[in-house]
This record gives sequence, structure tokens and C-alpha cells, in this order.
Amino acid sequence: MTEAAVTSQICILGGGFGGLYTALRLAQFPWSSPLEITLVDHSDRFVFTPLLYELITGELQAWEIAPPFVELLKETPVVFHQGRVAAVDLKTKTVHLSEGNPLTYEKLVLALGGETPKNSIPGVAAYALTFRTLSDAYRLEEALQRCEHSDRDRIRVVVVGAGPSGVELACKLAERLGSRGRIRLVDRNSEILKSSPEFNRKAALRALEERGVWIDLETTPVAVTADQISLQYKDRVDDLPVDIVLWTVGTAVSPVIAALDLPKTPTGRLQVMPTLQVVDHPEIFALGDAADAVDEQGQAIPHTAQAAFQQADYAAWNLWASLSDRPLLPCRYSHLGEMLTLGTDRAALAGLGLTLDGPLAYLARRLAYLYRMPTLEHQLKVGLNWMAKPILDLLTGITN
Repeated sequence: MTEAAVTSQICILGGGFGGLYTALRLAQFPWSSPLEITLVDHSDRFVFTPLLYELITGELQAWEIAPPFVELLKETPVVFHQGRVAAVDLKTKTVHLSEGNPLTYEKLVLALGGETPKNSIPGVAAYALTFRTLSDAYRLEEALQRCEHSDRDRIRVVVVGAGPSGVELACKLAERLGSRGRIRLVDRNSEILKSSPEFNRKAALRALEERGVWIDLETTPVAVTADQISLQYKDRVDDLPVDIVLWTVGTAVSPVIAALDLPKTPTGRLQVMPTLQVVDHPEIFALGDAADAVDEQGQAIPHTAQAAFQQADYAAWNLWASLSDRPLLPCRYSHLGEMLTLGTDRAALAGLGLTLDGPLAYLARRLAYLYRMPTLEHQLKVGLNWMAKPILDLLTGITN
């Protein structure tokens, strides 16, 4: 028996920065009649990924960076549907889920985030951990606690990939594990943070060196087992004992995106117009990791959280415009710089003519991300908690 489809005028697949912020923006437009908007994600929570690293050191709690979708959308006409997308039928405009009724749409937003590829090196899929989601953070926490509660003298961690994610992870892990930790950062390039501003690169190098992180550049992993990683430097391969391997290299498109018969770029991402509409499919919008987008000047838009945040404004406007007989706008991307967390009390930022390192940069980064939180209500809850925490910690210290 065929399940009855649930109809939605706008169906948004993916609840990351691109999908959630598009939904929230759509809810603010003056619609002439009630609109059916559905947001679909496999998780029940949005994850503010730039602050995911703070879970490692206990600086933040899960509720602060991962609020439930139903809480964020409760004052909006957007309906949240938890489910895993199995396939999209472009001819019948139907989204099939792994469980439950399918969804039909008039307009479709593809904002399914990317995945960390783990099939290039033997053993990575079985033994390495990734760090993109709340589930990834929980798995890392379990692995760390197992090591911390063991009788081993040293906890050996290898972080593969010296981009922003790898560097931030290495700094946080070094602080958490202290003298017991042996953190190694591995990258095939000749320098860390290859695409970052020089100021941030130098600040990160200092932070890594101060925390005793070993840095192996021009080095490539060739195999991973349960307790060992094989690293190749030039013509030499060394087998190193390891307790945890973190894999932060690369981004692959979602399997759902890969299976769609839509125009794609050589990277496998969707080919879109500056309006974020998929080429030859004006009823479909794509953003974030799902698409290789260019703005109105023709510059490539990076696959970052700040880019997805900006794209969401244009996607929402153009969806509203396409249903309201108004002109669509080409996306205009403004690079706001880069911010890195380099420990529990240190960060670096470079952008808009400003460079900052140390505790002041740490505070500026926190405040910038607080401002970017999805709703005013959540901003207030988190902000008040941040202000109250030092006082509560002080009182706890006095009573103890």
C-alpha cells in the first residue's frame, strides 16, 4: 500500500546553517497567504559547529550549541520533520524518507551538509573518528574518557589534517589531556592552515608549540589500525602506536546529492546560478556544501559556515520573490575573516582589517558567535548563562 504524501510548498532538506537560517528568514517575510514550509533533518538538533570544539574542554554544554529544532521554530510557521532523506524524485517533486510518509514540494531547498570522506586510506572508516556533528563529539568524549580512566601513562592522539578544524582540535585536546597527552598533528602540505591569513597561521603555530603539539608536515597517512597509524614522509614509512585518530581531511557531498540527476561541477557539487537556483531547475535552490556557488561578481563562494549563513538570506529572499512575483537577487558574498579557537582562553581572528590574538580575541569570537545564534531567545539564554557562569564558579569555589 502506497503511503500518502505530505504536501509542502517549500521543502528544505538539511538543518545546518544553510537550511535552518533559510527557514527562519522565510518565516519573517510578509506572505499574502499561509505558507507550508517543512524543514527536514536526520537529527533533532541544530548544531552551531564553530563552537563544537568547546565541548571537548567542557567550556560549553551541549544545549548551548545544539538547541532542538522544535524549540528554535516554535514561533514560526515552519514545520520540523525529523527523518533521513533516502531519495528525491525530481519528476514527481517528491522527497522519500527512510521511514514515514514522503513529502511533495513546489519549491525545494537542498542544504544537506557534506561528509568527511573515509574511504581513501585503509582502516580509516573502521578506526578513525570524524568531528562534524554532535554525535561525533559524543564519540570522541567516550574515547577520551576510556583513555583517561585507563592506567596508561600517555594518551596518544593523532589529528590528521592541519586545516582550521584539525588545528582547533589539537589545541583543545592538548589542554584537556595536559601532561598525559601526546598530540600529533599531521598534514601533507608544507605548512599548517594553508588557506588562512598569515596572522592566524603564526598565532596557531605559537599556540600549538606552547601546548607541546608535534607537527608532522609533508606527511601522509597510509594505513590505520585499532592501535597504530602508518605515516609516510618522503620514501620512509613509520608505524606509530596510537590511542585515538581524528580524521579532518576533505569534504564529500551527501549521497543524496550525488545520486541526483542534476547539473554538477567537477567536485560533484550542484551547479547553481548566482540566485542559488540549480541550473535548468529554477524550482530547486542549493547552498552550503551541496553547491559550488558564485556570487554576482563571479567569485567562488567558500563552503564555510559564514558563507552558508549569508547564502541563507538570499535563498530565502529568492524563494519568497519567486512565489510573490518579485525580482530575484544574485547572491553577494562578503568575506568577514576567519576566527580560530586556540585553547580554553585564547583565539585568533583576522578580517575586515583587524587582527587579534589571545584572550581578547577569545572574547570577541565568543560574542560574534553569540550574535550569530539562530534566535533571539536562544541568544539570551546562552548569553545569560555565560555571564552567570563565572559567578557560580566563584561561589562553588568558596563553598568548597
